[in-house]
Amino acid sequence: MLRILGSQRTLCGGMSRRDWLRVGGLGLAGLGLADVLRLQADAAESAASRPASFGKAKSIILVHLYGSPSQLETVDPKPNAPVEIRGELKHIPSNVPGLDVCELLPKSAQVMDHSTVVRSMTHPYPLHGVAFALTGVPAIDVAMELSPNDPRHWPFFGSVVDYVDSQRAARESGNGSARRQAVPGNIALPWQFSTRRTGEVPRAGPYAAFLGGEYNPVWTDFIGDATRTLAKTLAGKTYTGNDPYMGVTPTSHFVVPSATTLPDELTLDRLSRRRSLAEQLDLARADLNQTASGRQLDRYRQMTYDLLQSSQLREALDVRLEDPATRALYGDTLFGIGCLAARRLVEAGGRVVTLFWDEFGLAGSGWDTHWNHYPRMRQELCPGFDQGWYGLITDLARRGLLDDVLVVCTSEHGRTPQLSSVNGGGRDHWSRAYSTLVAGAGVKRGYVLGATDKHGGDVADRPVSPKDLLATMYHLLGIDHRQWVHDRLGRPLPLVEGEVIGELLA
Repeated sequence: MLRILGSQRTLCGGMSRRDWLRVGGLGLAGLGLADVLRLQADAAESAASRPASFGKAKSIILVHLYGSPSQLETVDPKPNAPVEIRGELKHIPSNVPGLDVCELLPKSAQVMDHSTVVRSMTHPYPLHGVAFALTGVPAIDVAMELSPNDPRHWPFFGSVVDYVDSQRAARESGNGSARRQAVPGNIALPWQFSTRRTGEVPRAGPYAAFLGGEYNPVWTDFIGDATRTLAKTLAGKTYTGNDPYMGVTPTSHFVVPSATTLPDELTLDRLSRRRSLAEQLDLARADLNQTASGRQLDRYRQMTYDLLQSSQLREALDVRLEDPATRALYGDTLFGIGCLAARRLVEAGGRVVTLFWDEFGLAGSGWDTHWNHYPRMRQELCPGFDQGWYGLITDLARRGLLDDVLVVCTSEHGRTPQLSSVNGGGRDHWSRAYSTLVAGAGVKRGYVLGATDKHGGDVADRPVSPKDLLATMYHLLGIDHRQWVHDRLGRPLPLVEGEVIGELLA
């Protein structure tokens, strides 16, 4: 298990005796004594000196568009570039003067006044490193991407927030007991990441890594049927089945498998008796909670009891309960109902709700448009995103939730400025410049941060790394990103080596 530094057993500098003893072994983590002292000094910043935006967000909806959309054909069009750069799509004005977007996003254009557009995201890893985008890991490679259990991984953002919140709640309770919660603090939709594509191993990224499996996201599952199809091609392979990102049936919804529904024969009375028996067994094995596996088992069991005995999670996920007019606002696509479920979850008390636009049917799908770029942008990708994003921002705003909920839409990287001459056009991986949308609690509205060059290929003003974005997300949720955690070898690590993006804050 990891431990956030700053326990009661500390020396005058804020470091525990054990922390000082560990300094000698920090070479393995790439940190020397000077680095440790610098990090400790940074982490000691007083609450009085933090900006008012610290802790402004009560919760976050994190949207990740797997595969990476083109910056040129979303929110950073280059109409004056040559056709082999700008492509065949036109641009339209948004409701923010000077902020144009792709013509395939007419509804999103109407809610740009609620958002900050970051046009200058950049990093050196042009591969599908969800782990690099959403964790503090300092570097990524293909082997790590394809191995969720690679020991080099760092914890997913949602897992870190859940861990920090759990430790904080345990301290405040005075007895170290686990939090009781009707809605998990770290929940992800629409299904366990990277499990609906064919012929490949699951990808890495949204897992708790060295925090322990009990801090993995609680995954939902999609219950419903897809209604439309479009052929998708990757390296000679083609998928032609129906795709839920293009359309779903009106009865489609989400559940948490086996954690939100009691079997018919298991009444709440019987469940309570089973819980009492389990607690008696725990008393007989009091040493169990002294081990990492024992603590993990206890947290899983507590969470399961909480979810089984509460209707809040089940109802929040069941978008069929939403009034028809509101559901229509989001659209009948998997992304649309995922956005609606995310809004319902934060209303019910969810802390981190992550919505992935994941691969479906074929590896290398999602927004990974190496082939059939324009047909997929026109028919599969942009329509569902445009309606769902518009619905989410509009609905949060009219409910007054944008003052409390942070919304972030990001991806692993962008796509090449130069079009490839394949069937339907194609854009390949490009991490030197891409875009992110941020809205809601603590964030400027109707603002554009950073800029790219005339071809959208390199950052021309105010580079922002994914680590800076994560640091800002922690900041807005009231977590100092310079806190330390210890990995399995006892090495102290910051949550993320980035800087809070001051220009983004309201």
